[in-house]
Order: sequence, then C-alpha cells, then structure tokens
Amino acid sequence: MQTTFFFAAAALYAVCALLPARQGALISGMTALAWLVHGAGLWLDMTAAGSLRVGFAIMLSAALWVSVAAYWVENRNFALDGLRRLVMPCACAAAALPAIFPGSLMPLQGPAFGWHIAVAVLAYSTLTIAAFHAVLMALQESRLHTHRQAKGGWLGAALDQLPALLTMEKLLFRLIRIGFVLLSLTVLSGIVFSEQLFGRPLKWDHKSVFALLSWLLFAALLAGRRWRGWRGKTALRFTLAGFATLVLAYVGSRFVLEVILHRGIV
Repeated sequence: MQTTFFFAAAALYAVCALLPARQGALISGMTALAWLVHGAGLWLDMTAAGSLRVGFAIMLSAALWVSVAAYWVENRNFALDGLRRLVMPCACAAAALPAIFPGSLMPLQGPAFGWHIAVAVLAYSTLTIAAFHAVLMALQESRLHTHRQAKGGWLGAALDQLPALLTMEKLLFRLIRIGFVLLSLTVLSGIVFSEQLFGRPLKWDHKSVFALLSWLLFAALLAGRRWRGWRGKTALRFTLAGFATLVLAYVGSRFVLEVILHRGIV
C-alpha cells in the first residue's frame, strides 16, 4: 500500500511544480495534499513492530517531506515561488525513491533510538531547505549583478518575485541556527548510541567523520557571522559545503553501500 502512496505523492509534487505561480491557492492546497499522502507512505513504510526501516532512500524521502512542510509554512509569510521551483522536483523524486530502494529493517535499540533518528531527520531537513535557500540567493545575486530582466523565463520570473536579498539572508541564518542545534543534538545522541552499540564513545567511520566535519563548518559559519559579520558569498559557500558534507555523512555513503556495493545496514 505504501508504494501507492509514494507514487501518488510524487505525482502530486510534480503537479505542484508545474502549476503557474498565479494559482497560489491551488498550489498551497496541492502541496498540503501531497505532503499528507507522502507522510502516510513514510509512516506505513518506516514503522514495524520493534523495528525501523532505514536506508538512503527513506532518509532522503523523510528529509524532503519535512522540507516541503518548511517551504509551505515559509511561503505563507513570504513570496517564495522560486523555492517551490527547486523543492517540488526534488520532493517528487525523493517521494518515489523508497518504492524503488526499500532499504532494510533495523531493530530499535530502545525507544530513545527512535528519537535519535527523528532528530537526525529534522536536522537533515532543516539544513536541506537552508541549502535550497542558499542556491536561490546565489541565483538571485547573480541576476542582480548581470542586470538581466525576466522575459518569459520561468526561473527568472520566480527569482524576481523573491524577497530582498537581506530578507532571504535573515531566513537563511534562521534556518541554519535551527539546523545547527538539531545537528548538535544528533551528534551528541549518536555518541551515546555508539557507546551502547559498539562499546566505545565514538566509532570513527566515514559517517562520524563527515557528520563532525559538517558540524564544524556550520559552527564556523555561525561564529563568523557573529563576530566577523560574514554574509554574501562567504555564507553561501559555507552553507553549501556544510550541506554537501552532511549528505556524504549518511545519504551518500548509504547510497554507495546499498546500490553500488549491495550491502546491508552497517
């Protein structure tokens, strides 16, 4: 049944991506419907008696599910149609992925382990939407510097409707602060569960190294913002570098293990 939900959500996200910006009420309603259908598929697929389904596809799908919710809420306060143009195609692909790459079931190591996974998904999701913001800001800044006017291009028109760069920057750093707190909780709780599972405080594998590197990049960005006033291209580079490193920490490595090497959960 969850496969039907996943493909239905993907189709609804595709419709949301293609609708013209003037149909704001319809876009909002379709987004909410797609999000509910997607969430139902995730719930049915991830939960099992005493187990949790994990894998790169389900993690990525859950992250985009939360990112869609963040877009939907933000779009009610700011004109962010350009963000829809980026988020919806990604959500469309991510919604269908668990039906193609199901991952595997992992026994829950106590009820707190589920909270660790939930916080990790929230951290991924918040920093994913921050990365989308960073890409939009880079495109918006490039458009301003080249003094190009939108003439029929859907992306150019969407960029012209975005809030001012200063407003976008404030939104970006608000998301990064929230994401950094969640990422910090993920790293700390991961250390706790690493001690329970492997008998040592931290297992120095690729996931740990990339997660800590991502944490350091976002910490440096927030510190630079606080004491050096970092903004503009510096902030965008740190945001995208931190996000790329975070993707490598789990989603990228799990993709290699599951799809290329055909190995189970490690």
